[in-house]
Amino acid sequence: MKYIKICLLLLAVGLTGKSWSQDLLNTISKAETARIEKYLASDELEGRKTFSKGIDKAAAFIANEFAQAGLATFKNSTSYLQSFSRMSTKFISASGNFDGNALDQKNIIVVTPQENFSITEASGYEVVKINKEDNLGTAIRKYMEASKNYLILVDESFGQNFGRLTNLKSNLMENQKSLVFVLTTATPTKFTIEATHKIENLSLANVVAVIPGRSLANEYVIFSGHYDHLGINSARAVNGDSIYNGANDDAAGTTAMIMLSKYFKKLNNNERTLIFAAFTAEEVGGFGAQYFSKQFDPMSVKAMFNLEMIGTESKWGRNSAYITGYEKTDMGAILQKNLVGSGFTFYPDPYTDQNLFYRSDNTTLARLGVPAHTISTSKMDSEPNYHKPSDEFQTLDMDNMNEIIKAIAKSAQSIIAGKDTPTRVDTTQLK
Repeated sequence: MKYIKICLLLLAVGLTGKSWSQDLLNTISKAETARIEKYLASDELEGRKTFSKGIDKAAAFIANEFAQAGLATFKNSTSYLQSFSRMSTKFISASGNFDGNALDQKNIIVVTPQENFSITEASGYEVVKINKEDNLGTAIRKYMEASKNYLILVDESFGQNFGRLTNLKSNLMENQKSLVFVLTTATPTKFTIEATHKIENLSLANVVAVIPGRSLANEYVIFSGHYDHLGINSARAVNGDSIYNGANDDAAGTTAMIMLSKYFKKLNNNERTLIFAAFTAEEVGGFGAQYFSKQFDPMSVKAMFNLEMIGTESKWGRNSAYITGYEKTDMGAILQKNLVGSGFTFYPDPYTDQNLFYRSDNTTLARLGVPAHTISTSKMDSEPNYHKPSDEFQTLDMDNMNEIIKAIAKSAQSIIAGKDTPTRVDTTQLK
């Protein structure tokens, strides 16, 4: 009899815990979600363009939301702002020669943090080749991610795309090594390359908060969204509206991330440490996520929920969303298992031709093996307000968006509890 009473007591405690969790889930309210979304998408923030006063206001707002919820700062920082800088590079000139033969300036691209750049064969640069049978993008990514200086000889068969490598200069970070690209078929014994740029450092900031884990404090689960957008563009005004508010892209994802931080703080039972990040500069190169990702040992990150454009119905209608890179880990299957009976469904990304897995802030960590996926509902083949001034608060389905946030909260429970650990991305299969 005593054994039966104990079992009944444990069952009652379990049921009470579930009921309490469900009650807290209801604190993810439409009114609170709308309040945050409406401000982030307001004209006051002028489209939250990177390096603008509007994005600074947005950062302060997000930081205040974290503070009001009682979240900790990242690595015991004095601020929720994770500040870093990016280099702005203006090309002035370039010249060079291989074994005494002058190189055409248009066949030289130097990616460097040095304003006055000069090297010879004695400078210690590793000389490598990108051959015509190689994948240009894959090869360049490998050298960009390495911490070495390279002279990269690019086969002339890539001549049509060679000029696009100038875009790599926008990826410059402080203390980065230098890369020299030369379009050529030659392999020089002696060489000289010189280049001059005007370089300035520009300040950026992610907004990051933490809920420390209990028994698995050194294992991390990340929830993120990017809070920047396109700003004001008078030349592309539509019906007199020049503010690109970015209500869906990605005030919606940022709002969801903030709401989840409040919910999990109230729940306060996470075994793994939860990181909440609002990324800057996604629209101009993903610099915020790139900097953020370098702060972690990738093996310590057990899952990443990147939230992007969840303010409209998916192609399947309400109570549904899709996960980019669904087939690359079993994270989607875990989330769906936790939603059995809820009426909500996570689908695989239906727009694989658009390479969405590689186009958002999950990408940097995913390339390091982290089960890092983007959750979205955006109909990428027909979303009427994407990157337009019409992407405003009134175009969103707030009822559906609020239910999506609840579904993410519920589906993540076993992962943040340490009961489920998604398989990792096979980095040998990435593009």
